Formats: sequence, C-alpha cells, structure tokens
Amino acid sequence: MHKVWRIWAKALGAKEGKNDREADIIAGIRTIILVCYMVTNVAIVANAVRHWNGEPPIKIYVRDHSA
Repeated sequence: MHKVWRIWAKALGAKEGKNDREADIIAGIRTIILVCYMVTNVAIVANAVRHWNGEPPIKIYVRDHSA
C-alpha cells in the first residue's frame, strides 16, 4: 500500500514539503482537490445529459412588417 501511495503522490506533482510527513499531507490535500474537481465535473455532465432534449423546442415566429 505504501508503494501505491508513493506512486499516486508523485503522479499528483512534484514532491513538496520539508520532510516526508509534510509531503504526504500536501499529497493528501491535492487528492482532495482532485476528487472535488471530479465530483463537480460528473455533476455538470450528469445535469447536461439529464436535460438533453428534455423540453420541446422553442418555436420562434417572425412577422414580416415590410409589406
């Protein structure tokens, strides 16, 4: 499990912090931010799909007043 965390932390970006504990905390914060982005994106896409063509099209009538 330690090896998986190490690889995940490196995938999130450059190692930051004064020591390994601080670097792990920063990687945890980056993970939380990534999860928030993913949840937000899923919600946006789900909303778009749910409302896709859900209402009848709006009809626009144009009158010709030139005559």
